[in-house]
Amino acid sequence: MTGKKSAPDQQDKLRPNFDQRWHLAEKPGEVEFTELEFALMRTYEGFARWQSECLACVADVVASGPENAMLHIIRMNERPKTIKDLARLTNREDVPNIQYSLRKLIGAGLVERKGSGRSGVTYEVTKEGRQVTEAYGRLRRRLLIEAIESVPSMPERMREATRTLNLLCGIYEEVARVAATHRRR
Repeated sequence: MTGKKSAPDQQDKLRPNFDQRWHLAEKPGEVEFTELEFALMRTYEGFARWQSECLACVADVVASGPENAMLHIIRMNERPKTIKDLARLTNREDVPNIQYSLRKLIGAGLVERKGSGRSGVTYEVTKEGRQVTEAYGRLRRRLLIEAIESVPSMPERMREATRTLNLLCGIYEEVARVAATHRRR
């Protein structure tokens, strides 16, 4: 690699030289990573808002983005899921919040609880839940997927973003374990 600077990407060309100082970053690489984390936070919030709005378009249900995601994960592969499955698939540890979301989905008639504590409790979508997730899928294809497909080279960008996010997820999990061993009392 030569000492030449690489050409700025398209986004850098479109924005003026903003002050990118962060209390979280001292070196240029840290600034770039902090900007990525900030983008991830905004992306997550936009994604959650999209999920809620898309669901509201197809069903008379008020649900958060994570609750909507849980509905689709319960339907995933057309197999019932346990709370342990849902926690693992969503990378969550907050079982009481998962249980609260499940009660909301059950109350809305989209999910049903089967089994008991001894035989094992599972959750699956109801007939209404299946209809709602189908309608959600159709609207998602019409709005979101068409918008994504209109961006040049988006499939390659999505594959690389997915690989990067999966790698970051593993790094965050590891450093969270390390941080947990160094907590203040």
